[in-house]
Amino acid sequence: MDVLPLLLLVAGSAAVAGAARRTPVPAPLLIVAVALLISYVPGVPAYELDPDVVLPLVLPPLLYTAATDSSYLDLRAQLRPVALLSVGYVLFATLVVGWAAYLLVPGLPLPAALVLGAVVAPPDAVAATAVARRVGLPSRITTILQGESLVNDATAITAYKVALAAAVGEGATWAGGVREFLLAAVGGVVVGLVLMIPIHWLRTHMNEALLQNTLSLLIPFVAYGIAEQFNASGVLAVVVVALYLGHRSWEVDFATRLQEEAVWKMVAFVLESAVFALIGLQLPVVLKGLGAYAGASAAWYALALFLVVVATRFVWVFPATFLPRILSARIREREDNPTWKGPFIIGWAGMRGVVSLAIAFSIPLTVHGGDAFPERNLILFLTFTTVIGTLVVQGLTLPPLIRLLKLPGRDIQAETLAEANAQAQASRAAEGRLDELLADERNALPPPLAERLRTVMERRRNAVWERLGAVNPVTGETADDTYRRLSREMIGTERDVFVKLRDHRYIDDEMLRTLLRRLDLEEAAAYREAA
Repeated sequence: MDVLPLLLLVAGSAAVAGAARRTPVPAPLLIVAVALLISYVPGVPAYELDPDVVLPLVLPPLLYTAATDSSYLDLRAQLRPVALLSVGYVLFATLVVGWAAYLLVPGLPLPAALVLGAVVAPPDAVAATAVARRVGLPSRITTILQGESLVNDATAITAYKVALAAAVGEGATWAGGVREFLLAAVGGVVVGLVLMIPIHWLRTHMNEALLQNTLSLLIPFVAYGIAEQFNASGVLAVVVVALYLGHRSWEVDFATRLQEEAVWKMVAFVLESAVFALIGLQLPVVLKGLGAYAGASAAWYALALFLVVVATRFVWVFPATFLPRILSARIREREDNPTWKGPFIIGWAGMRGVVSLAIAFSIPLTVHGGDAFPERNLILFLTFTTVIGTLVVQGLTLPPLIRLLKLPGRDIQAETLAEANAQAQASRAAEGRLDELLADERNALPPPLAERLRTVMERRRNAVWERLGAVNPVTGETADDTYRRLSREMIGTERDVFVKLRDHRYIDDEMLRTLLRRLDLEEAAAYREAA
């Protein structure tokens, strides 16, 4: 790809994603819709999805940032539903959708149909979790959707490789397929376990945030590449490493954490925006190769496969939710009885994404012997329509459906109370430690500075409790909100004075940057809780 089309892709997708924040439409859906329209504008370059770029260069960083933001403890608590979805459902969907395609499309061989099933099996939960956070889904459902998205790509890619081997004539057997699947899964986990401790040791022993963040940007590619060299699952290797590093992120210095958060938010925003734009831009490429299937028959196949994909998820989700409770008294004692609403939302949140398209475009043109791969263009078309159909139909209806079902959202009051109690315990411990330190003559401080330490600590302790208290009857603000607003006004006034002093040459630009950074850190500290 030339530089200019790449720049246009990134800039355009980012602009649409930014505009989507001012609309009720989730950003992924708006990006796909705009890209679909733009794909037919005269003069727009052809953006053909390259699986050699998407899978090793785009998938690892997206998985890494999603996994580091996930909670290892929450995922462990929801291990059963996550495993049933990310492994069980993907394999089930591969078989059911593949068999349905085999019956539906005349002349489509069963191995090629199973390739199609593996391609469309993994949901892409980027859009689903974005919607979940936006409408305030219960944290358990959000955790399950996030956990599914971290592992299901590995399952689908491995299942695809097994089905593809049979389709191209490599003599694959069921026993060999199961063995390859297990080796890839176990190998990916082992590679992740081997890498995570030395990588974390490096992160904690580097003294510069810039070097630590450079390492952070390399980690997903290193883990993915090493695992793939051993024919293991690079996806699982990245997820294992990222979950460990996210769980131990408190051991890295504060400068690295602040910088790393900003860097990865930017990387994820750019990649996710470009990825959804690429989905929409594939329409001309896909239709061009449709050939004899263009017309009503292709439309019927697309509609039927979409319905099968949607129905298959419900067929799996409801038994996977309720059967374990029926069969296990221990589960019934340990977990609350779920209603039908949660599984229904999880079933409807099965949107497909760029991974499905990338896998589909990696299907070879020929099989062993030189013959063309059976119905490759039709498989590409059906993958594309399934991705678009799930993104548009399910993506647009998911928010109103959640509101219609009136699922209990996050309990903000309870979360704030838990935060306040945690802060109170930490403040008491810090206050005791401060008394111990000040009792040592080596730590002697002038009274005003010692009092400032206590004031800052007390401010942190009281800030959370104030969010539970009454609001200002005039402005509607809590005391904490008013404090932050006044702090911002004061900092803004200081910033204006510093700039004027620089403009009148009382201070130089280097000193201005030093003073402004100090103010920036104070403002960030004042507003971090609000974010």
